[in-house]
Amino acid sequence: MRITNGQRRARLGARHRLARKAATPEEAAASVVALHGTDPATVFLSAGARLAEPGPEPVERALYTERTLVRMTGMRRTVFVVPAELVPVVHHSSMLPVARKERVSMLKVFGEGGWDEARVKDVEASVLAALTAAGEATTTELGVLEPRLREQFRVAVGKPYEGVVSVGSRLLPLMAMDGLLVRRGRHSGTWISGQHRWGLAPEMAELTVHEAQAELAGRWLAAFGPGTEADLKWWTGWTLKDVRAALAAVGAVAVDLDEGTGFVLPHDQDEVTAPEPWAALLPALDPTPMGWQARDWYLPPEHRAELFDRSGNVGPTVWWDGRVVGGWAQRADGEIVWRLLTDAGADARAAIEAEVAGLAAWLGGIKVTPRFRTPLERALSAGPPA
Repeated sequence: MRITNGQRRARLGARHRLARKAATPEEAAASVVALHGTDPATVFLSAGARLAEPGPEPVERALYTERTLVRMTGMRRTVFVVPAELVPVVHHSSMLPVARKERVSMLKVFGEGGWDEARVKDVEASVLAALTAAGEATTTELGVLEPRLREQFRVAVGKPYEGVVSVGSRLLPLMAMDGLLVRRGRHSGTWISGQHRWGLAPEMAELTVHEAQAELAGRWLAAFGPGTEADLKWWTGWTLKDVRAALAAVGAVAVDLDEGTGFVLPHDQDEVTAPEPWAALLPALDPTPMGWQARDWYLPPEHRAELFDRSGNVGPTVWWDGRVVGGWAQRADGEIVWRLLTDAGADARAAIEAEVAGLAAWLGGIKVTPRFRTPLERALSAGPPA
């Protein structure tokens, strides 16, 4: 079976809730498996682009009150916001080897300062006891309750990136990777703040690695399929052996794509009806443009240098009917400016202008600067569009 690029774009628009909006942040997150959370603002902007009634309030409620969305380290050691029911799947499928490597690395750094594994375990037990009593606490507050968290070590001595790290900055995220802690609690300041509170992680369902990887692969195929083995390997950070085992476990069916062999779920081989043409303004690190390794079918190769930074992080993008056609940014006063890199026609311009007006309305003057800056975003934010 062959699936054309047009069919892939039709699936993207409908399934990622860009052509047909979601009713809740949980539905928006599930439509792309998980929202990218390294940059706190991305969570709100990505959800907003997919919600029928966007705004920070429903996302904050899901994260901090109802806790139906959970911020956690996941695939590729990246921070994501995932539906609560997916936490054990992400943890058991992707986090365990990452946590093991991080512990080895951390103990090497701490060992140079005279720490051993026994002392680390003692501090971990102390943190768990403190949170049992306090319920929630910031990293700073935990440093008061357990002063050893404030101890510092110099790392990469003599190298250009030499610096100082605290015990807490390495140990608390590792405890979250191990499923002991969870990032929760309302942050201080506005919704674009990266501050959070730590709490004890709830009990997690036990899954084997193979069960969890099969479940996650199935979710990815449902949202991003068809995709290649290389796409899934890149998105998950798994080995090729694990990718192939997970695809086999869900009965993935091979299909022909422009870039080679792709895969879909067994029940997902029928042609889909293309939605009405749609426009979207997606933020930096949005899960849609970051969902595949091979991107030519929705992103012209000649635009990558302007839309990605040197580490491969995508900046804010403008979409029209399943393709990236430009980028956007905010000036110092909060005004949204955008530029087309591909002439998409009058209908596209009108639809994009409507998206810009809608985004400006719910942002309410809040200025969002991406954590990772890209050439086009820098140029737009510094002056008027060309």
